[in-house]
Amino acid sequence: MNNLWGDSLSSFWSAWIIVITLGTIALSVWILLSNRRTDKVPDADGNVETTGHAADGIEEYDNPLPKWWFQLFILTVVFALGYLVFYPGLGNYAGVLGWSQESQWEEEVAEAQQRFTPIFAQYQEVPIPELARDPEAMQVAERIYQNNCAVCHGSNAQGGYGFPNLTNDDWLYGGEPENILTTLNRGRNGLMPSWQQLGENNIENLTQYVLSLSSLEHDAERAASGESTYLAVCAACHGPSGTGNIALGAPNLTNDIWLYQAPGQSVADSVRQTLRNGRNGHMPAQAAYIGEERVHLVAAYVYSLRFND
Repeated sequence: MNNLWGDSLSSFWSAWIIVITLGTIALSVWILLSNRRTDKVPDADGNVETTGHAADGIEEYDNPLPKWWFQLFILTVVFALGYLVFYPGLGNYAGVLGWSQESQWEEEVAEAQQRFTPIFAQYQEVPIPELARDPEAMQVAERIYQNNCAVCHGSNAQGGYGFPNLTNDDWLYGGEPENILTTLNRGRNGLMPSWQQLGENNIENLTQYVLSLSSLEHDAERAASGESTYLAVCAACHGPSGTGNIALGAPNLTNDIWLYQAPGQSVADSVRQTLRNGRNGHMPAQAAYIGEERVHLVAAYVYSLRFND
């Protein structure tokens, strides 16, 4: 309960929770006892009092609760009160045992750290290309990947709209071990500015020229017109030939791999959208979340994906 409000509740809200919780239990007990009349028995003629409810000629007898049912209700009340005494649940009261979800989680984390830190430290001493060939290490690394990276890059590491495929040879910032480590440790921020100020005519010419770089179907006349615009505004990042720049994270425009092509969308529409609106990609630094020793393992796992058929 404390997690919902911070480290601790104010005195008012703590008292409010105590009153509501104990009041609800007391009200339930009162309803239970007030409806357990001992006079609900057949009279001398065998007649039983009814509740007054009738449907299609069928009347509802006013019988008492079965004894076992009543006792079961009492047991649930006793259990509830016992739980509240031993475990947290009443405002700021921590319970006799002093147990909390946070403390249990912290104990489990500390135990895991003590157990696995030496293993991770041992792996960290192994060069990434060699570690990538270690099946046992890669099993551990894959679990870390699935827990921390799969939500963006997919469980199969093939990426998705706006998230790079890690299984091919198209690396925005380079796919060598040192590049992967830098990406994981420091994160990346990719920025493609909007070129809407160029006007729709120039954007269309640029689109056709970009399509021509990957030998895709294009309008040759418009592509020829777009080349000069490309060299003026795009070549500084993507290179004169369109092969990209890993120092800037500028994509290669010649390999027909498109990071922002939505399912069912044509390449041309994707390029137009990028030119009009720009793109802003963010890869968070992972070292702060999972630790540098785990980063080393994940880097080896990502590096190993190129060896998978």
